[in-house]
Amino acid sequence: MELYNDDIDICLKLILVGDSSVGKTNILTKYTKDIFNEDNKATIGVEFGTKILLVKNHKIKLQIWDTAGQERYKSITLAYYRGSKGAFIVFDVSTRSTFNNVTKWIEDIRKNGDKDVYIILIGNKTDLIEREVTYEEGIKFAEMYSI
Repeated sequence: MELYNDDIDICLKLILVGDSSVGKTNILTKYTKDIFNEDNKATIGVEFGTKILLVKNHKIKLQIWDTAGQERYKSITLAYYRGSKGAFIVFDVSTRSTFNNVTKWIEDIRKNGDKDVYIILIGNKTDLIEREVTYEEGIKFAEMYSI
């Protein structure tokens, strides 16, 4: 069923944040286009994707903003936090430093985003054999920060 903007009941802005190379762009393209590309280039600034869902007879449009993880783009990406109803913080389970930086991403969201933004923690690259962050660590961290 093809949907147009006039048919949308609810439009939600969501953001993907996290360190560079944790897989934010692949999460976006897999979810919105069902495409996975192992050879993605680093995001410059911000990329954008949409997905339309039908939930209890309501047409919901998700606007998902994929932000660059590099520090040099921070001034650009912080502007996209405003108005977001959800934030996905992504870390790479095979690289401990990306998990260690999750606290910084939470602080950025809470400082620059809306007060009522929902934060979801995503441990990515779970298909890799080498792990530096366990599932239990991720759960404990999420519980500690109520995310």
